[in-house]
Amino acid sequence: MSQQIKNRGWMVTFSGTGINLALGILYAWSIFKDAIKVSIESAAPGAFNWDIASLNDPYAICCLVFAFSMILAGKCQDKFGPRITSFLGGILVGIGLIMISTTTSYIIWILGFGVLAGIGIGFGYSAATPPALKWFPPKKTGLIAGLVVSGFGLASVYIAPLSQYLLGTYGIQRSMFFYGIVFLIIVCILSMMLINPPTGYIPEGSSPSSGSGSAKAAQTNFLPSEMLKTGVFYKVWLLYFIGSGAGLMVIGSVAGMAKKSMGEMAFVAVAIMAIGNAGGRIIAGILSDKIGRKATLIIMLLFQAILMFVAIPVISSGNSNAILIVIMATLIGFNYGTNLSLFPSLTKDAWGLKNFGINYGMLFTAWGVGGFVMGRLSQMLQASSGSYNSSFITAGILLIIAVIVAFTLKSEKQQ
Repeated sequence: MSQQIKNRGWMVTFSGTGINLALGILYAWSIFKDAIKVSIESAAPGAFNWDIASLNDPYAICCLVFAFSMILAGKCQDKFGPRITSFLGGILVGIGLIMISTTTSYIIWILGFGVLAGIGIGFGYSAATPPALKWFPPKKTGLIAGLVVSGFGLASVYIAPLSQYLLGTYGIQRSMFFYGIVFLIIVCILSMMLINPPTGYIPEGSSPSSGSGSAKAAQTNFLPSEMLKTGVFYKVWLLYFIGSGAGLMVIGSVAGMAKKSMGEMAFVAVAIMAIGNAGGRIIAGILSDKIGRKATLIIMLLFQAILMFVAIPVISSGNSNAILIVIMATLIGFNYGTNLSLFPSLTKDAWGLKNFGINYGMLFTAWGVGGFVMGRLSQMLQASSGSYNSSFITAGILLIIAVIVAFTLKSEKQQ
């Protein structure tokens, strides 16, 4: 029986990873955006007719909707379970992508990719992590959270080259139709494997004396209203906003940055960055289980700030070196990815697992607001100045502020 339960824990973990591998289409937006930009500049009959400054809007809206839908999705997950929640997510993502496959209309792309796909991603993503965490002891919280969310970051490894092929062969509309059908089927099938452990189940290895300080930091289950009364929630929200927003700014534009030196091979930078993104989630999860969430968070935020300032001469160089751009994008992706395992782990530590879905959903709004604000700001600054320098400087300053705020958090031992 114990072997059967152990196997189900890993089955749930990797099913959640698989769902996120499909939903991670969001991180390949820079490739779709570049194709839309080429279509606009061609001015051919039936081409896209958007304002260049609005190219990031479907992506930015999707980030925002994804984040705020996590509140409703989290409540749905806590009440009805992960199967129903993720199944609904698969249906919505499929419908959204199929909808935009029929048109070049800016409004329909906002509704299809930004709203419907955004809600669907929120429902699928929300349901993937909680059941996996419930099957394992607290000392593995960071590892399991990192594994599940690594799928979302790793998605661009296959979506980037596949999209490049589909766009070149079939065009934007047919590519979106293909993704809509395939992701609808995959997410709905994998959702059937998301199973919560039986009532009263205690993971093997759970004991008051086991685990790291992070794992033992909090045993109380907070209601959302109680969580909102804690001052630490707002500090953590701000840190998530800055850390994720800075990374999403780069992820949404990396293909455009790389195209100057890499041409049609710019998708390679997106794919390799995705490996860094996924690796950051897993490594940060493991590291935070060992040295604590606060220490890991400070290290990663500081490293991200340094990278933003180093990126300025690399990206703005007249003859940008392709290898340097790929390395820079990979490191920024790595640091961004750490947020997606650190903050769910921190949520569980600080406010418990019983209401994890809705509690993390409320915190996750910081990710959406960060993606929306920084994504939109980055595109506006780039359109007006013709370079990414202002975006990197802004992100770097915000990350330094985040490091200072992170130092004011109580450590696990203090909690």
